[in-house]
Amino acid sequence: MGFRIIKTAAATLLSILLAAAAGIPNAQSAGLLAILGVEVTRKRSLRTITARFLASLVGLFFGCILFWLFGFHYWVLGLYVLFGFPLIVRSGYKEGIVTSSVIVFKVFGQAEITPFVLFQQIELLVIGLGSAGLVNLIYMPQAEGVISAIRKEVDGYFSVVFTQMARTLRDPAYVWDGKELIGADQAVKQGLAAASREMENHVIHPDEAWNVYFYMRKEQLESIQNMLQLLSQVYRQLPHGEMVAELFDQLSGDVLAHEYTGRTEKLLDELEQEFQEMELPASREEFEVRSAILQLCRELALYLKIAKQHKAPVGAGPFKKLSAGRSS
Repeated sequence: MGFRIIKTAAATLLSILLAAAAGIPNAQSAGLLAILGVEVTRKRSLRTITARFLASLVGLFFGCILFWLFGFHYWVLGLYVLFGFPLIVRSGYKEGIVTSSVIVFKVFGQAEITPFVLFQQIELLVIGLGSAGLVNLIYMPQAEGVISAIRKEVDGYFSVVFTQMARTLRDPAYVWDGKELIGADQAVKQGLAAASREMENHVIHPDEAWNVYFYMRKEQLESIQNMLQLLSQVYRQLPHGEMVAELFDQLSGDVLAHEYTGRTEKLLDELEQEFQEMELPASREEFEVRSAILQLCRELALYLKIAKQHKAPVGAGPFKKLSAGRSS
């Protein structure tokens, strides 16, 4: 927020100086246009400036028709607001309503419609909005460090969650408050927002790697919630629970790696083969608990499948790059 204020101040000052140098009356109007054009990302800035410029042209055209038909009276400005605003919205440029009003009101203040006056308004638009766009394009703060920190936070939460799940399997009477799960959800949402802003700051060839990572974690959070529901059905301590707990111990370490190690997947395959060779349950209670543990293993396999789909294997870098047209 503080950096955006600095950019806004720079764009405002630049636009006023340029408008004054061009001899435009009330050059401070360019500063107002610049304030309206400053945005938090480069792509959003380009979209906003384009919409405001086109909206201003539509508003200027409509306003001039009204002034030509009815003259320069205050009630004509009411007509402009009444009919001009819906016209601009229908044109698809609703972001530019305020910008167009600045231009139309400036024409009203000069009380004449001449090619020179109209040219001055377009010149004012170019200087005001152009200054905002220039400041936005010159520099945007890099969010790589912030996003990396969020990633570490998310991975840390996941690691603790798996450690707690292992502890619960070993001791079904253990009570866990689940605060790390809530923290992980909030951090993933924060990461998605930061990754989206970072992509919008790269006009050409944006890097989607961070979006891939946080969407992966979002999917995996849903899988973890399913696992927790199954875990709540494990109300009795069994050797099978101890064996699966070792999987989650392994996963609590693997989740901190940037690459997909495959270690937990390998252990899971071996464990499922062991389960098939074990004797059948001796009681209904054992059957219910073992059934929940088996379903837990299958949900864990789904979690690992998501990781394998989006994470690169060891030695290939932190993320898989999305190919054109591929859906994640």
